[in-house]
Amino acid sequence: MEHIPAPAIDFISLAPALFLSVFGMLVLFLDLFAGKNKNLLVLASLVGLILAGFSVFGQVNLPVSSFGGSYVVDHLSVFFTLIFTFSSALAILLSLEYNPQHGIRAGEYYALILFCTVGMIMLACATDMIMTFLGIEVVSICLYVLAGIRRDDPKSNESALKYFLLGAFATGFLVYGMTLVYGATGTTKLAGIAEAIHTGQTNSDTLLLLGSVLLIIGFGFKVASVPFHMWAPDVYEGAPSPVTAFMAVGPKAASLVAFYRVFGTALPEIGTSWDTLLMAVAVITMVIGNFGAIVQTNIKRLLAYSSISHVGYLLVAIIARNSLAGSAIAYYMMAYAFMIFGTFGIIIMFGDKDSENLEISNFAGLGLKQPAIAICMTIFMLSLGGMPPFAGFVAKFYIFSAAIKEGYVILVVIAVLNSVVALYYYLRIIVLMYMKDAERELELTVGPVTMAVVAIAVFGTIEMGIFPDPILQLTQQ
Repeated sequence: MEHIPAPAIDFISLAPALFLSVFGMLVLFLDLFAGKNKNLLVLASLVGLILAGFSVFGQVNLPVSSFGGSYVVDHLSVFFTLIFTFSSALAILLSLEYNPQHGIRAGEYYALILFCTVGMIMLACATDMIMTFLGIEVVSICLYVLAGIRRDDPKSNESALKYFLLGAFATGFLVYGMTLVYGATGTTKLAGIAEAIHTGQTNSDTLLLLGSVLLIIGFGFKVASVPFHMWAPDVYEGAPSPVTAFMAVGPKAASLVAFYRVFGTALPEIGTSWDTLLMAVAVITMVIGNFGAIVQTNIKRLLAYSSISHVGYLLVAIIARNSLAGSAIAYYMMAYAFMIFGTFGIIIMFGDKDSENLEISNFAGLGLKQPAIAICMTIFMLSLGGMPPFAGFVAKFYIFSAAIKEGYVILVVIAVLNSVVALYYYLRIIVLMYMKDAERELELTVGPVTMAVVAIAVFGTIEMGIFPDPILQLTQQ
């Protein structure tokens, strides 16, 4: 029998995923002895994330491939791995005071965040559709459980069930699209697909085009673009607030980078076939996301629709698919991580053991009661709206520059007009804080760890807006 050599594996490049996998299992083991106090699990999780973050820099000469070229560590995946470990650490810190207050005592909560981060790293490094599928499934399964981790809360259970059913439905589209692309090109490797298209060695152009459309649908569900967004508001509202913040940043960034790799690496030569469809998706995502947010009275639902609109802006970079696009997505998601975790840190302060108090009207009079927190919220809202001198402005400018470079001027004009619309509902919260009297008295629970996360987020939002060059240079590699 002929001996088939095992594919080469570079363990240094796999170090972040290996560290997180080991510490995820360690957290599950420690949970047996932790009792009701889960601080040991938090510490172990943070140590795992720190080690994973530092191990990213262990490989000097990039890119490095493993598993026969299916898993590639390059500058793009390194930067996104840093975003994933950073956002996971902030989610765990936000959970430290939130979980005991709301009765979440499941030790697997922290392990699931670590395992989900492993899936996100797989997505960022995947250069084979099979590896992309595995990464998406690891991320999705962890999020289904995390969304419903509050087992005694009907809203949490409902959100998890909706997310599971629609997520499974979306995975069907994604796998079927991958199957059709494989049937048309004879390979699942992204570079191999691009080579087959370039040399005209495809079995069927119709299968290839249909597969591309199904991939857009599948990825559209994962990133919550319109018309595949219907799960997002309910899941954002029902999931615990730290989980919602985590979902809005890490998994979304991972799905976007996988989306970018598949369409930017494997299918750019048939871009004229899917450009128009993706542009239509981007436009309706921005419009429905922003106008949907305007009518919301629940802050988490407002941020869900806001998140949908931000996906529309990020799709503009995928359409541009030039040298700026990948770095623009990376910069945007880093800035978005600061803004979202800071905002959710403040939202968590409104909660008590009986309710999270998510009505937007609760922000009325905050400027008088808690001026420091009101200033922080103002910074996050202005940055999300794309106002200078904050990170959100530079992030959008970078995205729009990538699109203009490729001649998508009308698309950028539509995106800018949508940014103006978005300012309405962000400014509405600022007006409530400073110009309205409180309708009812709410005692804010300002925990030191949650406040530290908000402070980090404020610093990052301002620093990336005023001094963007260091991060921009890092992303441009």
